[in-house]
Amino acid sequence: MATDHQIPASKQQQPGSSAFKLVIYEQENFQGHCHELTGPCNDLQEAGVEKVGSILVLCGPWVGYEQASCKGEQYVFEKGEYPRWDSWTNSRRSDTIVAFRPIKVDSQEHKIVLYENPSFAGKKIEIIDDDVPSFHAHGYQEKVSSVRVQSGTWVGYQYPGYRGFQYLFEKGEYKDSTEFGALIPQIQSVRRIRDMQWHQRGSFHPIN
Repeated sequence: MATDHQIPASKQQQPGSSAFKLVIYEQENFQGHCHELTGPCNDLQEAGVEKVGSILVLCGPWVGYEQASCKGEQYVFEKGEYPRWDSWTNSRRSDTIVAFRPIKVDSQEHKIVLYENPSFAGKKIEIIDDDVPSFHAHGYQEKVSSVRVQSGTWVGYQYPGYRGFQYLFEKGEYKDSTEFGALIPQIQSVRRIRDMQWHQRGSFHPIN
């Protein structure tokens, strides 16, 4: 259901409201028709959304995708305001989002192991309860071909400083870089996805 721009009533959250809530505006700076999501959407165009110009995340986190059926480049959103496309990505490859789904964050603990080669072989870097803006600073090179997430939810980035393509890592195993959506096996920074349920700090604030 599309409506003319207004601050949605849901911004004043009520007790018992959905654990996930996101508002899409078809124009930048929260203008134009808006569409509210409280669950997965595999094709925004089928839901009547012509374009994603800005995004307001009321309850999150969420992941958006460049292509329908949750494929293509990934964009992680935590609670907050995203007034235009370059506030949620700096990869410069695409400004299109066609699908969304909520990200389940159900653990206070965070542990991830990233491996140089497929099938968990070669050099590795293990990260526990920390964000790492540069693998090089920890003596690890940039090639990451497989990943084990033992706890928590993470997002990896192609370049240092949380820049470039984003890769969502939920609990489980990724035996090859294609399993986490990477065209090339390159990750140089990684951080935890956290929300207000577990962490008072809440959403992530990127370094400008």
